[in-house]
Amino acid sequence: MQDLGTRVAARINLVRQQDPRAQHAIWGISVVDLATGASLYAENADKLLQPASNTKLFTTTTTLALIGPGYKFLTTVEAEQRPDQTGRIAGDIALVGRGDPNLSGRVLPYVKKTERVTPHTRLLEELADQVAASGVKVIDGNIIGDDSYFVYERYAEGWAIDDLIWDYGAPVSALTVNDNLVFASLKPGDRAGDPAALTLDPYTSYYNVRNLVKTTARGTERNIGIVREPGSLDLTFWGTIPVGDPGDDEALAIEEPATANAQVLRFLLQQRGIVVRGEARAHHAEVWNYPPPHKDQPLIAQPSPAPAHVVLAQHQSAPLIEDLRVINKVSQNLHVEMMLRQLGKLRGPSGSISGGLDVEKKFLAEQVHIDPAEFALFDGSGLSRSDLATPHAFTQLLQYVYAQPWAAQFRATLPVAAEDGSLSMRFKGTFAADHIDAKTGQLGEANSLSGYGITKRGNNIAFSIIVNHHTLGNANARQMIDDIVNAVLEED
Repeated sequence: MQDLGTRVAARINLVRQQDPRAQHAIWGISVVDLATGASLYAENADKLLQPASNTKLFTTTTTLALIGPGYKFLTTVEAEQRPDQTGRIAGDIALVGRGDPNLSGRVLPYVKKTERVTPHTRLLEELADQVAASGVKVIDGNIIGDDSYFVYERYAEGWAIDDLIWDYGAPVSALTVNDNLVFASLKPGDRAGDPAALTLDPYTSYYNVRNLVKTTARGTERNIGIVREPGSLDLTFWGTIPVGDPGDDEALAIEEPATANAQVLRFLLQQRGIVVRGEARAHHAEVWNYPPPHKDQPLIAQPSPAPAHVVLAQHQSAPLIEDLRVINKVSQNLHVEMMLRQLGKLRGPSGSISGGLDVEKKFLAEQVHIDPAEFALFDGSGLSRSDLATPHAFTQLLQYVYAQPWAAQFRATLPVAAEDGSLSMRFKGTFAADHIDAKTGQLGEANSLSGYGITKRGNNIAFSIIVNHHTLGNANARQMIDDIVNAVLEED
């Protein structure tokens, strides 16, 4: 162990010599022995760096510690009164979300990779079946998508405007279905000059769609662009796709989940022969209904609207631990943002970004004993360009988790090197394969990897490696990080 620092330093220097661009990057590294707590190697370990998705380690640890692995989410369809003898409901009905991230076709428990079954709205279909079975035949009012369980804050400070069209920038809502995504599929026509075939699932009529993609001759290049301006419901596809091309599939964020999901439920009820006279509407807990927070203080808690009196349908989720596995294995931004707001709702002043961060920061400072000067958090996922943390803060967090009775549960949420999740294709053919459980991170010119490892001598370590301000490209940056990890594990 005595020469570990020398060997890692030599490997880092070798890596930097192989690519001069690495010399201009900022590297932060912390490696600790979990048996003794001793620092085995440190370089810029106390410097604040952009952690990217390693931020999820803070949020998921806090969630597991304070909410617990067995917590379940409840989604309901409610009305003020039961249907009368003719099956008529005189007013509105509400689809009430309470932060369940898995109202989708996602298969749980997560094993090795993401799997989905169709229809993507199958759980809404089950709710619609329950409503029909309750005797409802006519709804005079509207179908309300109620996401007021969380404060209406779809995006966090520091998210980039070009994130918001894609799956990783999907808007946050307490009423989330299918990860608030529409799956777009483009296939070529039969002949050059034909328009491409475009399908959307499940929100088939939510966007105003223009398909300008043309089929080109076999062997030409596929070149497709997609644009949706922030706040717009106009979605345009353009470009070319050659004859015989297997097609292009994209996961695109929807703009307003509560309204979109109310629209889906309205359609499903009509499919079941229920007459719906009203429209789809949203009910939010608007942020301006809350007193503005003072500096460094969360929003003041406000009572939620009184629930409707009659539950017509309900769905209870899988245990929370199953979603923590999804979050860390595949780096699911939306789900972890929902966990942040759930922290604020259940353990803090409000289901808001501010409320969740207040709970999380207190937990990190008071229970994990991380110096608050070593982190600055603005969201739960790490998508914010304003997030900062030191490598030492991450190894301190990992040491804390290692000593908890639920340590094995948490470790099982992390990707395994060369096996699953975001590490499935990394470390193949190296000793680190199956000897590393770690969370990946990637955002612009920032890459990171933090987690646990077992060395060749059987020592348990925690490590955090963050590289910022580089022009290496993600593949090169990841390989350099992996080389450093291998250097640490191969100590003898």
